[in-house]
Amino acid sequence: METPLTRLVGVRHPVVQTGMGWVAGPRLVSATARAGGLGILGSATMTPHQLLDAIREVKERTDAPFGVNLRADAGDAAERAEIIVKEGVRVASFALAPSRELIARLKDAGVVVIPSVGARRHAEKVAAWGADAVLVQGGEGGGHTGQVATTVLLPQVVDAVDIPVIAAGGFRDGRGLVAALAYGAAGIAMGTRFLLTSDSTVPDRVKARYLAAGVNDITVTSKVDGLPHRMLRSELVDTLERAGRVRAFSRALRHAAAFRADSGLSRRGLLRDGLAMRRAHELSWSQLLLAANTPMLLKAAMVDGRTDLGVMASGQVAGLIEDLPSVQALLDRIMAEAGEVLDALPRSGSR
Repeated sequence: METPLTRLVGVRHPVVQTGMGWVAGPRLVSATARAGGLGILGSATMTPHQLLDAIREVKERTDAPFGVNLRADAGDAAERAEIIVKEGVRVASFALAPSRELIARLKDAGVVVIPSVGARRHAEKVAAWGADAVLVQGGEGGGHTGQVATTVLLPQVVDAVDIPVIAAGGFRDGRGLVAALAYGAAGIAMGTRFLLTSDSTVPDRVKARYLAAGVNDITVTSKVDGLPHRMLRSELVDTLERAGRVRAFSRALRHAAAFRADSGLSRRGLLRDGLAMRRAHELSWSQLLLAANTPMLLKAAMVDGRTDLGVMASGQVAGLIEDLPSVQALLDRIMAEAGEVLDALPRSGSR
């Protein structure tokens, strides 16, 4: 299936595997690339050296195009961008809008720039700055999310910009792909659906929690890091929502120290990135402190398998997912379903 997205990045299928921290590592990304989709490495939880190693591991596993997700507000974003350029990575994606200068640097080197947005005005801004495409996540999506549903946000953005638009939030199958294309999107992006595959390195007991969840078991809370965050409801989430401010701040400080040790960041670097996050999100100081929770709480679940101590970011679509196919089987199924849906649509002049 050829679309503006497949032509832009050189993949066979208009399906993107998003750059989830602690989840989107070399194994999942290379499996996606080999299956014909666009795999994105989640680099926010990697040091620059770990990112370089991960890129090279993907390149050893496949020669298909793939991408890297960067935090635009990170103090070492320029350093990471240089790694992408030197290693010949095809796509740079961003969770926040990158600067005009960073977009230009990457584009001059032949890298395709795809920022993620949650509002029409943000899509218009990055398109004006030269972004090659934009990924639009509706409120159904997992992790940090907004309040506007994909079915409302997507057509707004499609009508507002003249670059390819990738739809995210609520997608899992071929029907969703066809629906997104009907809205004018050039493809879909999925996180939770790729997390729940046999190629994902997330521990089996964590995957089991996702598969057991219904749509009403997935909630949005700001108690983890001060920002609306969609995740599976769990004992930890209930505890955080009941915790007082002093206890929450104490927990955040401990996790910030743990992440600094894991990431190799100095105290100055952690403060620098925190201030950048505060400006980007207009966070209060208390919200910024809570935001230090996120990386380690995600790691506790996604790496260590501690469903009792970790956060399980999740799209609402998890409530509809019932199996753990390989990435190859998943993409084959999505594209077959899309073809069947398209064939079944009424044709002009038919009854």
